[in-house]
Order: sequence, then structure tokens, then C-alpha cells
Amino acid sequence: MIELNADIGEGCDDASLMPYLTRVSIACGGHTGDAASMRDALQLTAEHGVAAGAHPSYPDRSQFGRRALAASGDEIAAWVTQQTEALAEQAAQLGLRLAHVKPHGALYNVAARDAGVARAIARAVVAVDPALALVGLAGSQLIAAGQAAGLAVLNEAFADRRYQPSGRLVSRETAGALIVDPADAAEQARVLAEGRAVATLGGGAVRIRADTICLHSDTPGALNIARAVHAALNRG
Repeated sequence: MIELNADIGEGCDDASLMPYLTRVSIACGGHTGDAASMRDALQLTAEHGVAAGAHPSYPDRSQFGRRALAASGDEIAAWVTQQTEALAEQAAQLGLRLAHVKPHGALYNVAARDAGVARAIARAVVAVDPALALVGLAGSQLIAAGQAAGLAVLNEAFADRRYQPSGRLVSRETAGALIVDPADAAEQARVLAEGRAVATLGGGAVRIRADTICLHSDTPGALNIARAVHAALNRG
């Protein structure tokens, strides 16, 4: 069965989502999050037996990490290292280990298409812990960079986001980019899990490799979406 993941530690009702998840990526100080929120999120993962990973971003709280910042590869690597190590420190205090790193927001999207940014992220992950997996947009430059660096990678697809014909995500600024109907999200998740082509916004379809399927804790109705998607993925 394909796994379901979510991004947490972002001020939403994470506890209610946990029974439906296999993996979570925890905000670790870039777009939001602090020591207390990281610790709370990690404790939830321990209670529910969910794999925990870091969710580093551009250091831009005012825009919630959803605006790309001009930066060198060394700067990006430093941001990813700093944020991942901050979460790893909290995890160690609880006797936990991180399982993966998944960039957030604009950093995730830039790394999907920019090989230099992708390599900087992969380099940072290897430096922190080469046993960490790297999660990225399916078939993207980030996946390629992770593989080239010798990391385990997870091709990520989305239950609550629409796709472009290229396989990239439709911008959040575009009408219809978010899937907020639980039945629609469940259907997209089922299609992805079965390896079939998903409908793209505006018509057409694209096939997306999915090792893990994401839903966002800040999508309207996230709990109902999680229930519906979980049920769809577990349907015999």
C-alpha cells in the first residue's frame, strides 16, 4: 500500500490527522516553527508511530516560505542544514531519529526545476545524515540530485493539488489549484496509487510516479480529506 504523508508543525490541527498518516514533514524554523512546535510535532509522531522528517524552507516567515529568494548554492545548503539539524536536535532529545528531508513551498518548487538548487539541497542532506531519504516532486531535478548523491529518494505526488500537463503542480495562485472536495482528493489519490494518469487542470492527463502521496494540513477541510484519502488507499 502506498503511504500517505502530510506537512505539519504549521499551526494546524495536526493531532487529528495523525491516525491517517505514515510520514510527516515538520516545519523547522524557516517558514514557521520553533523548538516548542517541533517538539510537539515529534511527540505526536512517537505516539502514532509515524515517520518524521524535516521540512526546511527559504527563511521567509512573512511569506510562509512561498516566495523564491535569490541565493547561492552554499546559502541554500546552509539553510537546509541549519533547519534540519534544529529538528534533529529536538528529535534526539526525545530519543527519536529523523527519516527524511522534504523542502517546503518555493524551495520545493524551485528545486524541482533548478538542478543547482536541487544539488545544494542534496549536498546538505548528505552532510547532515546520508541515511536520510530525500522527498521531492516526482520525476523532478530534486529526485535526480538525490539519486546522484547516493540518497534514498521518494517521488512525491499530491492528493490535494492539481497538475499541469508537464507533471508540475499548478500554482496556488491559480483558480482551481487546490482540491478541497474530499471525494475528488480521494479519487486522485486512488488514481495515483494505481499508476494511472491523473487529470490535469484544463483537460488532458499525465502519469505521475508516486512513492508517497501528500496532503496539506492547511488545505480547507484537511481532516475530511485525510479520512477520504486514507479510506481510498486502504480499499481492498
